Amino acid sequence: MNKPAPHSFHIPVLGIGYSIDTPVKVAHLGVSSVISLLDDMLMEKLREFYSKKFDLPFHGISEKIDDFRAKRITAYLNLVDKIAKDKFEELKATYDQKTSEFHNYIDMLHESSSLKQKFEQLKQDWNGLDVKSWIHENLTMGSIDVNIMTKVDKENYRDHVKLPIEYNDGHAALRGFVRSDLSSSVVLSAGMSPRLYNYLETFDEFYPDESFNLRKKITLKVSDHRSALIQGKYLAKKGLWVSEYRIESGLNCGGHAFPTNGFLLGPVLDEINRNREDLINQTFALLKVALKAKNRPCPEQPMEIKITAQGGVGTAEEHQFLAEHYQLDSVGWGTPFLLVPEVVNVDEYTLDLLCKAKEEDLFISEISPLGVPFNNLRGNTKDLEKEAYIQQNTPGNPCPKKYAALSNEFGEPTLCTASRKYQKLKIEELKSSGLDETQFQNEYNKVVDKSCICVGLGTSALLVNHLDTRIEKPGVSICPGPNMAYFSEVMTLREMVDHIYGKINVIKRKDRPHMFIKELMIYIDYLKSKLDETEVPWSDKQQEYFTTFRDNLDKGIQYYKELFANVKVNFMDKKTKLIADLEKFELQLKKLPIHQNEEAVV
Repeated sequence: MNKPAPHSFHIPVLGIGYSIDTPVKVAHLGVSSVISLLDDMLMEKLREFYSKKFDLPFHGISEKIDDFRAKRITAYLNLVDKIAKDKFEELKATYDQKTSEFHNYIDMLHESSSLKQKFEQLKQDWNGLDVKSWIHENLTMGSIDVNIMTKVDKENYRDHVKLPIEYNDGHAALRGFVRSDLSSSVVLSAGMSPRLYNYLETFDEFYPDESFNLRKKITLKVSDHRSALIQGKYLAKKGLWVSEYRIESGLNCGGHAFPTNGFLLGPVLDEINRNREDLINQTFALLKVALKAKNRPCPEQPMEIKITAQGGVGTAEEHQFLAEHYQLDSVGWGTPFLLVPEVVNVDEYTLDLLCKAKEEDLFISEISPLGVPFNNLRGNTKDLEKEAYIQQNTPGNPCPKKYAALSNEFGEPTLCTASRKYQKLKIEELKSSGLDETQFQNEYNKVVDKSCICVGLGTSALLVNHLDTRIEKPGVSICPGPNMAYFSEVMTLREMVDHIYGKINVIKRKDRPHMFIKELMIYIDYLKSKLDETEVPWSDKQQEYFTTFRDNLDKGIQYYKELFANVKVNFMDKKTKLIADLEKFELQLKKLPIHQNEEAVV
């Protein structure tokens, strides 16, 4: 039987390098977090760094050996797992020291935590032997999970010959995780990838053993119930169980943004919660058939499924409401942790930018070479570096890592649209395309706007740990969510956790909107921008998109109005303000010219 998680929050993946070693810092304290598996080069550098720090043997893994990417990932994850477990064992042994990590572990727990309450009772009848036994039976580490963006699955070559699909970046990352000592979950994000999902099927570790336990688990990051059901059933037909569905706001989040057609987080969580049993029953029925066909152990009852959510949460009140009202197993806190140096890798310059950031400094950009909207921070050094290249008439970045080299527009091998080679070819093509000066400049700006984020998102980890960056002043990319505008001070881990559980309040501003209202504001602004940039006449498809988007937002507003009017817990002191905000944005939505012959209502 699985022990309950010590905390009701988790730290999602933060860029590439920001949370790449977070488990080393928090897993022994019971806090779960997620490592990006994108950058094996960075992992190799950090493996060497931590091996020296903890006096462990290190043997480098060269790019010249077969399957080096998977082997590097396995080696790094094994090192992180070992360090975290060693620190956890040390923690458990310090229960009789008043200022020890053990007491830090206990003190950080929520006051209502059954674990904390049991320990307080145990202290009243203190017995060394009993305490040791109790600690062993009750304390757990935070989960060390990993993330793979399904879109980032670049094909690879050796001696100009394309390697089999198993050597693709995403496939190799998955293989690296499976071969590691971790017993945790792979978080698959950025949408469904049939070829990567099919590869999951080849590993025994994702199937239940004779005791119906899963050594490796699958977590899907999804945007709504329909997506959860489609992907869950697809995997269940292969005999694969999804252990967690992680719902993320489409726009009120950090990293890459995946805007829905106006589906807001509250209604999405409500639908998933109402249909939880149906999701479990439908997927389990398919799972049983598949497992029996494969002659594998098949449980009589569905295995555990967790429903979690993340995106814009910023107060203890919001955290508690999400957990209780939608029966969530955990709530993700990402962006605020960027201000916690104990937990993540943020260089001093970028940390200062984050502390000072206001709403206008946090924006959705088109800089990602993946072609997906990307949350950005004004003034980051990677964008400054990009602008300098443009001014020098050498737009584009050197492309040393090539993780985002996915465009086959100019043949093979594929290129990254942020690379200097791609942009040079693209600009030459534009020059010969017969565009007038205005058209050319518009297209040129779109080309050179792309930034090398696969390097930029990892650089801060090198700077913080004083590792070689190969460049004197390397650019740093960072992707905080809009919520960063309301957090303005560097925090300790203890302060951040105390804020999450309502022991203290680190938000100094009094004008922070509720997370549901903030997401609605962002979605209305997003719809406005799409209307403004779409040339008329619209196609039938565009007209349908705008109408559906507006209608979904309106349905979300009506849902929230009813929710805030009738909910019996939380928000009651803000009830009038929340409903007034909804009515204000409802009016804004109605004023938008959704039909081509319709002018904005004044």
